[in-house]
Amino acid sequence: MTRLLHITERTSWEAARETGWYRTSTRGVSLDEQGFIHCSLPHQLRTVAEFLYADADDLVVLVIDGDRVGAPVRYESPEPGADEFPHIYGPVPAGAVSEVIPVGRDAEGRMLLPE
Repeated sequence: MTRLLHITERTSWEAARETGWYRTSTRGVSLDEQGFIHCSLPHQLRTVAEFLYADADDLVVLVIDGDRVGAPVRYESPEPGADEFPHIYGPVPAGAVSEVIPVGRDAEGRMLLPE
C-alpha cells in the first residue's frame, strides 16, 4: 500500500462519506478549483498541518491507499529543489481511505499527528 496522508476538516470527510467521493484539494479549495488533491508523506504532515490548519479545530487525517485511488498520483515540488509532495489528480473514492485519525492537541496546543 502506498500510504498517502491528507489533513482536512471533519465536515469535509463526512460529506465525502455521504457521496462516496472525496473532492477537497486543501483548506477552502476544491478539486475542481485546484486540479488535484494535496497529500503528504508522513514526514511532511506536520509542516503542512501547521501551515494550513494552525487555527483550525475538529480535524482528521485521512490515510489514503494510493494504489486504490484510481487516479494518477504525481510527486511534485512547489519549487525547484524542494521536497516533492504527492498530488492525486482526481477524486478519491471513500473506499480508498483506510483510516481516519482524529487530530487532537496537547496542553500547549500543538497538534497530535500520526507518525
